[in-house]
Amino acid sequence: MISHPSRHCTVELQALPSRIGQVRRIVSAQLRYWHLDTLIDRAALGVTELLTNVHQHAQPDKMCTVEIELLLDRLMVSVHDHDPRLPEVGDADTLATCGRGLAMVAAVSESWGVRPDGESGKVVWFTLPTPAGVRAEVGAGTGAACPPRRVVRETGRGVLAEVERTVDAGV
Repeated sequence: MISHPSRHCTVELQALPSRIGQVRRIVSAQLRYWHLDTLIDRAALGVTELLTNVHQHAQPDKMCTVEIELLLDRLMVSVHDHDPRLPEVGDADTLATCGRGLAMVAAVSESWGVRPDGESGKVVWFTLPTPAGVRAEVGAGTGAACPPRRVVRETGRGVLAEVERTVDAGV
């Protein structure tokens, strides 16, 4: 039995400028669905900055996965790409037009970080605190089953296709 259910939304895409706007709209819609409207602006900004970093810096490709997960007391947003190089956080000038992405993520989030993902890349993540009412709603379940997991994939023609599936409710 799962003691504390969580909610997930996963989007797989190639981090191109046109796709970044689509993912920002998907994240915003998902947060509205979870009644987390107060987190939309900060989550959308953070996702935009992380995807822009993938677009500008990731090698060998721009493929990545964005995952948002609603936990009991926080929203976890993460971006996994295939480049194992960890980002370097520098002291960007406040008037600079580039090089401030991770500083912006740090400024709008409760916490953030980077972790290697073996030889298959890295994950850059950030968290936002959830409002107390949402915490009670998420924690109120008995844990008998997980809610649906939303997975959004980019198809070969550049169209985003959404698939609903249920997470395995194992022990």
